[in-house]
Amino acid sequence: MNASHDNDFVLAIHGGAGTILRSKMTPEREAAYHAGLRRALEAGRAVLADGGLALDAVTAAVMALEDEPLFNAGRGAVYTAAGRQEMDAAVMDGRDRAAGAVAGICGPRNPVLAARAVMEKTDHVFLIGESALEFCRAQGLAFEEPSYFFTQQRWDALQETLAMRRAGAEDRDESRRHGTVGAVAKDRHGNLAAATSTGGMTAKSPGRVGDSPVIGAGTWADNGTCAVSATGHGEIFIRYAAGHEIASLMRYAGRSLDEAARKVVMDMLAPAGGSGGVVAVARDGSVSLPFNCSGMYRGVVRADGVLRTAIYEEPLRDYAPQ
Repeated sequence: MNASHDNDFVLAIHGGAGTILRSKMTPEREAAYHAGLRRALEAGRAVLADGGLALDAVTAAVMALEDEPLFNAGRGAVYTAAGRQEMDAAVMDGRDRAAGAVAGICGPRNPVLAARAVMEKTDHVFLIGESALEFCRAQGLAFEEPSYFFTQQRWDALQETLAMRRAGAEDRDESRRHGTVGAVAKDRHGNLAAATSTGGMTAKSPGRVGDSPVIGAGTWADNGTCAVSATGHGEIFIRYAAGHEIASLMRYAGRSLDEAARKVVMDMLAPAGGSGGVVAVARDGSVSLPFNCSGMYRGVVRADGVLRTAIYEEPLRDYAPQ
């Protein structure tokens, strides 16, 4: 997907890498995932079609994914080993590299809005835990009770993972080991932006923070190169500064977006055990969606309004504009 689209807008999203195995995916559930991705694409597309900023588009798209219980963020967040939900999120504006992030929070309906408030209302980039929650309350962000965030699927996954640990078995289910949502966009003004949100890993240690809110790892945007949102084994993505590495290969090695993104995902992260993928958009409007695992919930929309989504190693499905 390297064709130049300099005068176009584009939005690319992901609902996490490490998908449900094909053998366990029902037609009804697969249709629900595609529908959830389309709703997020439409939310961001509406902003861009109206001449809005990439930052507003990625925020809108991630909010839609956070509101969808199927995905591991916001309402569908997984549980820590202690049976709690701790959510992380980040946003970055490619115009000036402004960024905001939160980690270890539960309460705000949309963690991505908490991250954006940090960017716009403080002199900081990163707030965590209870202090971040106090800040969110002071900003008037919408909060929800714990029951809003509960999903039986996530609770059952926690119990299964804990049972395997007690038995000394390794949990090899990619859908439980990592899951995230994210969006990247280029608007009609040529600006780039990225946003990422996650509940983390099922049965993670309390206080664990992955790559999603780490600027330069799971989230990156710079108008001079690209915008990136990652999903996968966060510790590896942090150690390899995945998002920034893609931008650096473009800036200093002259690689195209797709060349850079694939090199990082396939040649750097995968050998190190970094299962996952990224969605990325370059300043020329080209898009790259590489992943090195069983699948990645993903989608793309451009100015033609056609919503394109996929889950496994397969062509994107086209859905006509409504």
